[in-house]
Amino acid sequence: MRRILILGVMIVGLALLLWAGWHNLRERKLAMQKARENQVVLIPEKPGDAAAEGGDEFLPKMRGKKAPAFSLTNLEGKKVSLADYKGRPVLVNFWATWCGPCKVEMPWFEEFRKQYASQGFEILGLADDVDAGKDVIAKTAQKTGVTYPILLTDGKVQENFGGLDVLPMSFYIDRNGVIVEQTAGLGPKELIEANIKKTIASGSTTAQAGGHPAGAE
Repeated sequence: MRRILILGVMIVGLALLLWAGWHNLRERKLAMQKARENQVVLIPEKPGDAAAEGGDEFLPKMRGKKAPAFSLTNLEGKKVSLADYKGRPVLVNFWATWCGPCKVEMPWFEEFRKQYASQGFEILGLADDVDAGKDVIAKTAQKTGVTYPILLTDGKVQENFGGLDVLPMSFYIDRNGVIVEQTAGLGPKELIEANIKKTIASGSTTAQAGGHPAGAE
C-alpha cells in the first residue's frame, strides 16, 4: 500500500512538472506574439535620424512621387480602384489582422474620415494578410468600427508602394495623386490629423483655380 502511495505521488509530481513546462512554453509563445502585435516603429522625421533606427529602411521612399495605380477587390467582392477617387485627398493605409498598432489607429481614421468628409477626404484600408481569410479580415474591421472601404491586397500593390518594412504603413495622397506624406508604425493621433490636413490642403489651389488634377491613373 505504501509503495502504491509513493508511486501515486511520483506520478502526480511528474504530471505537475510536465504541466508547468507546457504552461511556461505557452506563456512564452503568447508573450512573443503579443510583443509582435504591439511592436511600434516610427519613421524618422529626418534622414540623419536613420542611423538611430538601424538603417534607412523606414525612410519615406514614396514621398513626392505619383501614387501607384491599383484595382483591388473589397469585402463585398467589388472592384475598387484608386482612380475612382481622382481629384480627392486619399489616405491609403496598409494594415493586418495580427497588427496591434493597426487596430489602435483604425478608429482614429474612422473619426477623421467623418470629420473631413465634406472636403472630399477618403480612406482605403488595404489588408496585408497572407493567411487570414476574408471573413477574419471583415470581422476584425467590424470590431474596430471602421466603415471605410477595406480592400484585399494582391501582393503586387505592396511592392508598387515601395515594399512594406513595417505595419501599419500609410500613404497620404493629395488631389493631384501625389504622395505628400508616408508614415510607418503607430504615430500620435495629432500627427495623423496634421497629415490629413496637409493632404487636403495640397493641390487644393489648383483644383479651385479650375485646373485638372491628374489623380491616380
